[in-house]
Amino acid sequence: MSTESPSSSAGAPAERDLLTLEELTERAATSVRNVRFYTSKGLLPPAIRRGRSAYYTADHLARLEMIRELQVHGFTLAAIEKYLARLPEDATPQDIALHRTLLAPWMPELPETVTRDELERRAGRALSEEDVDTLEAFGIVGRTDDGYQVATSHLSVGVSILELGMPLEAALVSHEIFQKYGRALAVELTENFRTRAWPAYKAAYTEGGVPPERLQEIIERLKPVTVQALVAAFEAAVDEQKRQTIAKRAQ
Repeated sequence: MSTESPSSSAGAPAERDLLTLEELTERAATSVRNVRFYTSKGLLPPAIRRGRSAYYTADHLARLEMIRELQVHGFTLAAIEKYLARLPEDATPQDIALHRTLLAPWMPELPETVTRDELERRAGRALSEEDVDTLEAFGIVGRTDDGYQVATSHLSVGVSILELGMPLEAALVSHEIFQKYGRALAVELTENFRTRAWPAYKAAYTEGGVPPERLQEIIERLKPVTVQALVAAFEAAVDEQKRQTIAKRAQ
C-alpha cells in the first residue's frame, strides 16, 4: 500500500479523515507498540507520511479491530496473518467490518479473574472443593495464581448441574457429548453459511440492496435464531427417542 502524502493521490483519504498515531491507538484501544509491531509483520499497511509525521486511516482502524477480534477467538499471530492475507486487496474498511461481524456474534465471553468469595457470590451459593473441581472439569472455572478464571455466562449452567446432584462421571460424559457434537454442528453450520448464505448477503450488500447496518443486524441475529432452532430440534429428537423406547418395551 502506498505511503504517499494524501494530497499526492486522487484516491487518498481527505485530511479530515486522517488519524494521528495517538488517535488511532485510542480509537482501537491498543498501544503504540502493538501498532508498530503489527506494521512490521505486515498485518497493517504502512502509515501515510507527510514530512516527518505519520497518519493513519479508517483502513488501519478496521484492521486493528479485526486483529483484536481474531485474538479473542484464540488465533495465533501466524493464523491472523493468513486470515488477513485472504481479504481482497481492494477491501474497504466497511468490507473488513462485515467480515469482523461474522465473528462477533459468536465471540465467547472473555473469562474474568475473581476471588473465591466473588466466585461464590456469582454462583449464589457456597462451593466446596469438589464443586470447584466439577466446574473446572466442565471448563467453566480455572484455578490461577491470582484466584479463579470464570466464564460468567456459563456459570449458572454449571451451578444448576451441581444442584441437581448429577454424579460427576455422568456429568463429565454429558459434557464430552456436548463438546463432540457441538463441534460437528459448528463445522457443518459454518460451512453451510459460508457457501450458501454469506454469498447471497454479500451480493445484496455489493449491489446496494442491503445497507451495511442492516446486514450486520441480520448476522448478529443469527446466533439466537440458530440456538433456538437447535433446541427445538433437540427437543423433537428426545421426544421421538422416548416414543421409540416406549414402543420397544410394549412389544
